[in-house]
Amino acid sequence: MKKIKVEVTVNADIKKVWEHWNNTESIKGWAFASDSWECPYAENDLKKGGRFLTRMSAKDGSETFDFTGIYTDVVEYKNIKYLMDKADGENQHRECEIIFTDLGDGTTKIEEEFYPEEINSEEMQKGGWTSILENFKKFVSNN
Repeated sequence: MKKIKVEVTVNADIKKVWEHWNNTESIKGWAFASDSWECPYAENDLKKGGRFLTRMSAKDGSETFDFTGIYTDVVEYKNIKYLMDKADGENQHRECEIIFTDLGDGTTKIEEEFYPEEINSEEMQKGGWTSILENFKKFVSNN
């Protein structure tokens, strides 16, 4: 199975991007794919072997799920690798890598590569992850 890649360029320096990406209060402000969803809770132990939990909930209360996993590698201001916990119906943990690139002009590029899950279409997954990156970009520009 081929990895899906999504990316965004954020108008902020690498330190600000890194902080907002990893701070639990910031995560609650951007980690959802549409305005009808929210992130009411987040945990983040950003280190190799550390765990994360991001709770995504529909604002109308109709659906909630936890996005969880374990970090396999963390290089400050450079990259984060993790294994997602298996969701219902999945046969294996899926890998994800996030690469942060300081473009040198006060902007930062974020690239995420991940193996798709088998339940939803690759197009839907790419769209959802892209929407979350766009939310992150908007959050950083407003904070």
